[in-house]
Amino acid sequence: MATHEREITAPVDLCLPDGRLNPSAAGWSRTPLHRANLRGWGRNKRWEYWCVTTPTHLVALTVSDLDFLTLDTVYVLEYGPQGPVREFERTAIAPPGGRRSRLPRAVAGTAEAPAVVVGPPRPTGGKVRIEIREEDGGTRLRARCLTPSSPKETVEVDLLAALPAGHESLSVVVPWDERRFQYTSKQTARPASGTVRIGGRVLEFGADAWAVLDHGRGRWPRSVDWNWGAASGRTDGHTVGLQFGGRWTEGTGATENALCVDGRLSKLGEELEWRWTPDDVMAPWTLTSPGDRPAVDLTFTPFHRRATRTEAGLIANSTDQCFGHYSGRIRDDEGREIAVERLLGWAEDVHMRW
Repeated sequence: MATHEREITAPVDLCLPDGRLNPSAAGWSRTPLHRANLRGWGRNKRWEYWCVTTPTHLVALTVSDLDFLTLDTVYVLEYGPQGPVREFERTAIAPPGGRRSRLPRAVAGTAEAPAVVVGPPRPTGGKVRIEIREEDGGTRLRARCLTPSSPKETVEVDLLAALPAGHESLSVVVPWDERRFQYTSKQTARPASGTVRIGGRVLEFGADAWAVLDHGRGRWPRSVDWNWGAASGRTDGHTVGLQFGGRWTEGTGATENALCVDGRLSKLGEELEWRWTPDDVMAPWTLTSPGDRPAVDLTFTPFHRRATRTEAGLIANSTDQCFGHYSGRIRDDEGREIAVERLLGWAEDVHMRW
């Protein structure tokens, strides 16, 4: 299972001094090696998205800077055998101010990654506090906010997304042209632990908790559509991380498709075929790769839909993010066939105008 994309093995600047894409940065790597030295203002997009899943809870933290505004979000979903039990999110929107200096070039899990800290230490009302810091053994994720349903119910997140020695991830540059490009680092199957406190309840995250990172730095077109799917967990005797993208990479010569099996990355250089029903996103989705022996042959069955519709000046967003389970088969670049059985994750259908 080969890819035509160039594997990068040494540190490289994402941009040339004039802000155009550095041709030497085009490619992918098994560990974060790109220095995201973006230039200019207006089309730059920077974000950190972390999602930690357990068999009963999901917590997602987002810190993003779109040049003309910033969004910081804490999202919590609680679910059981019969489906969702409770869901809430708190988002703080503000002009960027000095944010850009606080969203680092380096990716989590690298020695160069400084802390990301946004929001007041003890937020009230609709404010949000998020901290992302590197420490020995992984990335510390902390957050604090009030739930939307109660002016006194506090949410406190304190989780460690561990980074085992030698654990590989997918970092890749997707080039539309020399002025529009995206560097993304997708890290799946990172063991997580810690606590989430919601009011008086303390949720313990432990043996079956997994963290996924979406680190993004780039200069984007005004309008774009994408699919993204990811999952992490234990299946068929292996620790497996799934990372899939679609639509936005077509025609660029790059993909963000990869498998992580027991910490080893298999890069998928071809576009996947995504099949889903936009008018019924809760129906099963299928993802397959080309060939007689596909590396990916999966069905995704959702149990919850997180729908977002925004029309606010410069931004229009239509997002259907579905949480559910992947089942089927994958094949890594060593030729191993692995059965995937109800691997917890998500798949999404997004349109952005920004």
